[in-house]
Amino acid sequence: MMSKHPISPAPLPTRDGISPSYIWLPEGLWPDLISFLAQQFPDVGVDRWLRRIAAQEVRDGYGAILQANSPVRRGMCVFYYREIEQETPIPFQENILYRDERLLVVDKPHFLPVTPSGRFLRETLLVRLKKQFDLPHLSPLHRLDRETAGVILFSLESNSRGAYQSLFQARRVEKIYHAIAPHLTQIQFPLIKQSCLAQSSHFVLMEETQGPSNSETQISILENRGEYDLYELRPSTGKKHQLRLHLASLGAPILNDIFYPKMLPCKGDDFSKPLQLLAKSIAFTDPYTGQNQIFQSQRRL
Repeated sequence: MMSKHPISPAPLPTRDGISPSYIWLPEGLWPDLISFLAQQFPDVGVDRWLRRIAAQEVRDGYGAILQANSPVRRGMCVFYYREIEQETPIPFQENILYRDERLLVVDKPHFLPVTPSGRFLRETLLVRLKKQFDLPHLSPLHRLDRETAGVILFSLESNSRGAYQSLFQARRVEKIYHAIAPHLTQIQFPLIKQSCLAQSSHFVLMEETQGPSNSETQISILENRGEYDLYELRPSTGKKHQLRLHLASLGAPILNDIFYPKMLPCKGDDFSKPLQLLAKSIAFTDPYTGQNQIFQSQRRL
């Protein structure tokens, strides 16, 4: 899927909680639609695309039903439903913490992705919630890794979404995380960890580099558990993998982290060792009601 804004409203409805996917055609020449789709999605297969086309589930941005021989051109937007034939069920359930006319606050379990990506589609928090509550316009307001459990906020409708997103952009949301990581005898806590984080050569990972600091985390210890400590992490920035990398760089990688300090083989469908990182609470002043809101995870590490 290309990083260009989709056409709104989408010409295909949300189906079983799954919103249609879309792709904008790049520069190139193709004799017809099926030639483009076969080249762009070689793992899908022509037969499957022909079934989707026959079911009238491939459309352009104006809602017109596309055929296999429909002409295509650069800048055209094609909508379709993504499918995964064999998706492993994730045996953990989310809990609803709060709901009003604008917000839905959820306590997410470990291992459950927030949005569809890769091998996850139906077994994602967004699709589960859309299907359960019939909320076609539901959208997450911030990121939370698949491996991380805890509090995440969703917007129920588009008119108020920008006001809540601006809170995160202006750093007016206080987020507290808990993590279990090795005890460090040579470092005094609490401390403030600052560094310059950038995308590494591996697209999944981040790394600390030379340059002005663009990430900051306040780190303290809540409880000693022998060779491990229960850490409290208060990030003032929201860089990808910030907390995982900050603790790992201090010499205390989070328990069961397969990315830092060294990337380990993918665990696949092994749910036995969840990453010991929890988004424990989120607090902010609601831009509509003026009330101070705080939401806390009911989960513990």
